Amino acid sequence: MFVSAATILHADLDAFYASVEQRDNPRLRGRPVIVGGGVVLAASYEAKACGVRTAMGGAQARRLCPHAVVVPPRMAAYSEASKAVFRVFERTAPLVQALSIDEAFLDVRGLERISGTPVEIAARLRHEIREEVGLPVTVGIARTKFLAKVASAVAKPDGLLLVEPHAELAFLRPLPVQRLWGVGAVTAAKLHQRGITTVGQVADLDEATLVAILGRASGRHLHALARNHDPRPVHARPRRRSIGAQRALGRRARRKQEIAVVLTALVDRVTRRLRAANRVCRTVVLRLRFADYARATRSHTMPEPTASTTTILAVAAGLLTLSWPEIESRGLTLVGVALTNLADERALQLTLPFARARELDTTLDRIRERYGSDAIVRGVLLGRDAGPWVPLLPD
Repeated sequence: MFVSAATILHADLDAFYASVEQRDNPRLRGRPVIVGGGVVLAASYEAKACGVRTAMGGAQARRLCPHAVVVPPRMAAYSEASKAVFRVFERTAPLVQALSIDEAFLDVRGLERISGTPVEIAARLRHEIREEVGLPVTVGIARTKFLAKVASAVAKPDGLLLVEPHAELAFLRPLPVQRLWGVGAVTAAKLHQRGITTVGQVADLDEATLVAILGRASGRHLHALARNHDPRPVHARPRRRSIGAQRALGRRARRKQEIAVVLTALVDRVTRRLRAANRVCRTVVLRLRFADYARATRSHTMPEPTASTTTILAVAAGLLTLSWPEIESRGLTLVGVALTNLADERALQLTLPFARARELDTTLDRIRERYGSDAIVRGVLLGRDAGPWVPLLPD
């Protein structure tokens, strides 16, 4: 659907994990903060000013910013903050589309008489999140989702930026190609090799040339975005189609047993979330990021849906074994697991073995809920630090 006015908001919390730490510990405010020791999960803007970046190795980050305060991640605190922020999002606009636990699109079209202009709505949203949740959020406003996201990135930190329809291309063209959604290090390098450094230069190329450089999918995608052609509407948040989590591993080589421990912890957590939502899955996806920044996924679809940690862990471990030769040769910097092909457990005809496994898992979940997540752990995790996990989307 064509939208003639700038009514799409992209709201993005600033340095989310680090901001939560600064909110909860006044002594950290105004100081460089790094969340995560082995791998940087988040950095405050004070640390970013020293060159610290997300997914950077902890040792390198401390060399760049030796006076930074390094804190361990507190995923439960971040999850609670995310839920509070999304409550504000959902009372602000009828259409909210989550992108991650700390950012979302909001469609405020048609709310002028009720709530004011998009700028007024965005200003009030920022104020309410600051007052109720204690966190800074940047909002970009534009006619398309793509441009709203770019606007919020340009306005960071703690800003608000409106891109009027008549000024879209003037705003977009001077920006570096990395601002285009989907342009990472590899794509940027291909464009830079041909002297293409700005969005305007991409826009001036014909589609066939971009396809020849980047391939059909990427070429067509960037050809459209560089001209701000993005017809995608904001979709109200549907019921989750997947449940996943991931962990950055850093750049040092790791033995298979170490990665298996991390994978076990991830599966343990996502299956608990699966059961809490009264859902089952048929497909297990293993996500990998190699040392050369390339990514890969491996998946397996089971004949019957399940929410059993034991069953899903066996599948994930098998996918890791199949992937090990490639991991060994290329190195691994991130591992994740996602459960897809979801169904409502209550709609299924449960077999007796399924019911017994579900009863056992539910009992363990209740014990953890009452006495803490470490009250019962799998033997392979006993005495081991499985490291911080990152949920891919809000539950």
